[in-house]
Amino acid sequence: MADPEALAEIEQRIAIIRDNLRELVEQAAGYSGAADDELNSDRIANQQAQLDALLKERDDLLKQSKKK
Repeated sequence: MADPEALAEIEQRIAIIRDNLRELVEQAAGYSGAADDELNSDRIANQQAQLDALLKERDDLLKQSKKK
């Protein structure tokens, strides 16, 4: 079984990043201008990369627990 504390921490971090992404997308919809667009795109890409890494980490943790 996966370490419940580690899994809970990853789930919490995933939720935070998903909230961040939602806020960034809402902000991007309200802004105009090339500089704002580029900054928001960079922020969204960064948050998405972090989310992808956390989802992979969670999946790996769950897979390891099934092998045991």
